[in-house]
Amino acid sequence: MPNPKKQTPAKKERKVNSGPIREKARTMQKMVDAVGTVLQTQGYPGLTIANVTAQAGVDRRLVSTYFGNIDSLVATYLKQNDYWETTAKQNIDLMLQHPDRLGKAEIIGLLQGQFDAVMSNEVMQKTIHWELGEQNKTLRELADRREDTGEPVLRALEKNFANTNIDLRAIIALQISGLYYLSLHAKANGSTFCGIDINEADGKERISKAVEMVVEMVYEKEG
Repeated sequence: MPNPKKQTPAKKERKVNSGPIREKARTMQKMVDAVGTVLQTQGYPGLTIANVTAQAGVDRRLVSTYFGNIDSLVATYLKQNDYWETTAKQNIDLMLQHPDRLGKAEIIGLLQGQFDAVMSNEVMQKTIHWELGEQNKTLRELADRREDTGEPVLRALEKNFANTNIDLRAIIALQISGLYYLSLHAKANGSTFCGIDINEADGKERISKAVEMVVEMVYEKEG
């Protein structure tokens, strides 16, 4: 019997666009990362098209081609690196799947997470300094998105205090702003605050425990 002819495997169709698409994505991310490097080394006055593209090693025209303008590029960086836009938002999305279970543990986790994020991220520290130092459309939009991220959690948590005189929003606002200030104060000049050095592990732990203590006291009063 004649041997059956071997079938030649069909050639896989080459995805013509996959290479350029991946290269574009890599270039865009390189530009986004360059924003962080410039912000860290030169501060927010250094966030110019010339500085960012030089850091990324790309043509200046790619800013308008890929992002429209430098503000949009900076906004992309901030969205990728802000605690409330990334880690906190992911955690909050999970929490809101069971809003009836939200309580003190979730509040403590979000606040301590913010404290750790700001203390460990120099670029985030500079971003907050920038927010405090000037009016800026991009930074205002970032602040508004943070508010939008936290609002569903606050609404769910407030139900636990509906028939009390406890102003949970005000208490959380004081804690968030206090943690921001303590972190910036410690990292900017290295000095102590109320005799506590939060640049040292034991000092940072004291603040973290105090956050937990305040939330515990609020819930004890509510109960």
